Amino acid sequence: MEQSDPLSLIAKTIIDSNMYMTLGTADAAGEPWVSPVYFACADYREFYWISSPEARHSRNISMRPHISIVVFSSQVPVGKGQAVYMSAIAEELTGTGFEQGLVIYNGRFSDPTEQGVRILKAVELQGSALYRLYRATASEHWVLDPTRRPDLRTPVAI
Repeated sequence: MEQSDPLSLIAKTIIDSNMYMTLGTADAAGEPWVSPVYFACADYREFYWISSPEARHSRNISMRPHISIVVFSSQVPVGKGQAVYMSAIAEELTGTGFEQGLVIYNGRFSDPTEQGVRILKAVELQGSALYRLYRATASEHWVLDPTRRPDLRTPVAI
């Protein structure tokens, strides 16, 4: 599929217009858990967020890095909803990739304070700090094709 594909544009618009994504994780026994997190992304493939390593989803990621992600707006009328569904591999960022990830996370908005977000420093996410920086790298994306019934998830190339 080309990048100008209408379904690809739907996916990009959804990701660009929402500030939260839902992470689907599972623990060692396979017990599922979902968590909404504020996110920033790069190239619609790398998704960054801040969480406590003690949060259930963070503990799950440390055991099972394969996750699912959904980005959607809960403010649209019933029957008009659309979402981007993704499969991804998640990790806590340390060492290589940390600084670049922090730049992407901090750079989501030209003026983060307008969104209630503050710029974080590396020291706030390392060592004995309460929070860590995470990244999920999406390998597959799907959206609901509005022309197909019943609603079926359709792969999109981003």
